[in-house]
Amino acid sequence: MTDTSSGFHLRAGSAASGPYTLAVSPESAEWGYSSLRVLELAPGAGHTFATGPSEWIVLPLSGGCTVRADGHTLELRGRESVFAAVSDFAYVPRDTEVEISSAAGGRFALTGARCERRLPVRYGAAGDVPVELRGSGTCSRQVNNFAAADVFEADRLIAVEVLTPGGNWSSYPPHKHDEERAGAESALEEIYYYEIAPHGSTEGLGYQRVSPSGRGRGTDVLAEVRGGDAVLIPDGWHGPSMAAPGHDMYYLNVMAGPGVDRAWHICDHPDHAWIRGAWSESPMDPRLPLYEAKDSAESRGGTQNEEGER
Repeated sequence: MTDTSSGFHLRAGSAASGPYTLAVSPESAEWGYSSLRVLELAPGAGHTFATGPSEWIVLPLSGGCTVRADGHTLELRGRESVFAAVSDFAYVPRDTEVEISSAAGGRFALTGARCERRLPVRYGAAGDVPVELRGSGTCSRQVNNFAAADVFEADRLIAVEVLTPGGNWSSYPPHKHDEERAGAESALEEIYYYEIAPHGSTEGLGYQRVSPSGRGRGTDVLAEVRGGDAVLIPDGWHGPSMAAPGHDMYYLNVMAGPGVDRAWHICDHPDHAWIRGAWSESPMDPRLPLYEAKDSAESRGGTQNEEGER
């Protein structure tokens, strides 16, 4: 197929760097705030990194890990896969050194945003993550709001997970957040990171559209996406994200921007905004939710300092 991504579509492995299978920074994306790294650890392996001027969330994609930062030790139970359960996670502040280790090995997303405030290390319990069902019919999807703006405190970072059953569309109607309009729209750089469920031995796939809004870099993407791919969205109308029939789609959204308020305000494309009003006419896809946060409540844990005190 024709790919009009013009460098905004990062195929799996094409943006690897050092220990990371995917590394997106403000420098590599040519923007100001949002970052994403995907770290794979073999059993018994570890990794240390400096947070620098960014705040970060360590989110298990598969497997569990131990996170140490600022004298705290956070045990993350994690999950088997992004299609199996909500995960617990760890928030670590700017200007610190972080050590991640995993006895059994796994894959971990590091979602980051350049920020000003230095907030404390914190543990996010899986059972506390709001699981939202959005849309209806073939627009049904599940949103795990683990670090949504109104759910978990951060300085600039916003991050959520979206699960779209095979055959459905999400990120629809197309919407944008590429300018600051008080109470109506936020200026947020966004990264989509994808995992697609296979069918037996058949690899999954999906499609992503981003169309120009007339602002910024004129982002224009029509891409076939597969597991490990990412799409950068500095501006533009993004959506739909289309899951091929038989292949559930997962994507991790990472957002940050220059606004004074940490908020997710979006503007729907005027040609397609009407679809929201039609959602009440169709039932939610019965395949949803794929799972609920309460199913992962046993992964509750806590922060433990070096002396072992809760």
